[in-house]
Amino acid sequence: MKRFVIALLALAIAMPTMAYVPPKRKHPEVAYNKFKMYHTMLPQVGRLDVSNPDNANRTRWSIGCETLDRDYATFANYKHLLGPLGVGWARLQSGWAKCEQKKGKYDFAWLDEHVDGVIEQGMKPWLSLSYGNPIYSKDGVTLNSSIWTDEETMKAWCNYVRAIVRHYGDKVMMYEVWNEPDGKAANTPEVVANLLIRTAEVIRKENPKAEILAFGLCKNEMCDYIAKVLDIMKKQNKLHLVDRVSYHVYFENPDNATERIKALRATVKSYDERIDIFQGESGCPAILEFGHALKYKEWSEFKQVKWDLRRMANDFVNNVPSSIFTFVDLQYPNMIQSFGMVRMNLLHEPMYKRPAYYGVQHFASLLHDGIVPAEVKAEALCNREVACHGLATKDGKLIGAMLWYSDLTPTDQLDKDNVSLTLHGFDVDNLVYVEPITGYVHDLRPVITRGGKEGGKVRFSGLPMWDSPILIIQKSALKVKK
Repeated sequence: MKRFVIALLALAIAMPTMAYVPPKRKHPEVAYNKFKMYHTMLPQVGRLDVSNPDNANRTRWSIGCETLDRDYATFANYKHLLGPLGVGWARLQSGWAKCEQKKGKYDFAWLDEHVDGVIEQGMKPWLSLSYGNPIYSKDGVTLNSSIWTDEETMKAWCNYVRAIVRHYGDKVMMYEVWNEPDGKAANTPEVVANLLIRTAEVIRKENPKAEILAFGLCKNEMCDYIAKVLDIMKKQNKLHLVDRVSYHVYFENPDNATERIKALRATVKSYDERIDIFQGESGCPAILEFGHALKYKEWSEFKQVKWDLRRMANDFVNNVPSSIFTFVDLQYPNMIQSFGMVRMNLLHEPMYKRPAYYGVQHFASLLHDGIVPAEVKAEALCNREVACHGLATKDGKLIGAMLWYSDLTPTDQLDKDNVSLTLHGFDVDNLVYVEPITGYVHDLRPVITRGGKEGGKVRFSGLPMWDSPILIIQKSALKVKK
């Protein structure tokens, strides 16, 4: 018996160093298969080809790989799924408490695995420098998102930041200073400004070319808070330390966040036209949650993917780089959080890809860096509010449009409505219909009315529409497979 126990202990110690072997059993992707059953009745001409993605051409998109500093997920178990998603960046949290467990001694081996792993997947890592370290807390309690005010801890923090920026050099070229400080009453604008200035000065000195994101704001009413912090920085001539202001918005209807985002950009640019904004974290649960953002709402895997794509669509239209929260389900101490594009089990193993994985994969391939928003107006004969935005190449050539119902929170509806619709200022030929969740590409000729294309107008009779983005786009702009 003693030998058996010793053998088990030896196995347990060895397990973290073993290469991850995916479970042999494959679980059905039930929700995604239902989406594929309910696709439009337009003739299908193929599917989007998302093989061999050019992640370097997707720099407006990021995916969240958060909480690895607290071991709420296991990076090695899902790393192989990152690259095929086809986004340019991955957000990691630096984990001061995990890197410095003895004062002045830094161990970055665990973080190296994640930073190097992201790079191996053809993506760029960016680091959120946030959360405290219990070894510098007088009561031995983890400092969490509350920011300290004593000089001893601030010096230790700056030493840690200096060490991590030196360690990664040009491997990490974007740093976010803190996560959701406005969520804690103790984090006054004065406290936040001091932390930001001290931290950013260290980053600038060690890596002058690195981009610095500030705040990771989480409150929907964020403009007054940010203005107070920027007032302090302006008085001290420190605005040059910030490149972007990052924020996290979670609205039940993602379209309702747009006006707040525009207001934030206007506030930031009123201080320095050079500074812009960055959507640092936003996503949707796949089930009803009792904690975290968007709780107490009957979410589903159907609603989740629609929500994520509408958030991405709005960020694209507003020229805001965007990070989707999050890649896999996270095992918090009291729950498994269901925001993941990949469903996980209690062993931190991927069970299956949710529809959100495929939706984001297809959307990132469609809205790559070579595509920019353009002006197109839609006139729809329906009782829903229709969002319509043009798609153009960087040289200004109009190639398509993106449309969706924007007035309500996403639903579980799988059937599409047939809508009569006219696009104005839309002189584009060789059009196809793309549904980004399934990636199906369809022939549009059956719904373009006779003589419908005239004087920059295109008329559609019975265009499939619903509460998730669809694209009408030039076929030559796509990579399509049979």
